[in-house]
Amino acid sequence: MSWLWAIIVGLVLGVIARAILPGKQDIPLWLTAVFGIIGSILGNAVAGWIGVEDTRGIDWIRHLLQLAGAVAVVAIGDMAWQALRGNKQQRT
Repeated sequence: MSWLWAIIVGLVLGVIARAILPGKQDIPLWLTAVFGIIGSILGNAVAGWIGVEDTRGIDWIRHLLQLAGAVAVVAIGDMAWQALRGNKQQRT
């Protein structure tokens, strides 16, 4: 996967993950893309571990695992970003 493709997929997955998560995530767009890339890599690794990395047609399971990874990384990353920035507000 080329770097440009990784950045585009990471940005898309990060934005979708932010839309899925409840509340407002106060992380910048560049960090959303980084978290999306990390989640995508994590999802690919899990897909490889369970044996669905490469299937015929569209790899729906792999894509869902990438999205789940992005949601998890964005959620954890947002909490870490808030802790580092000193914005420890209660979320509803």
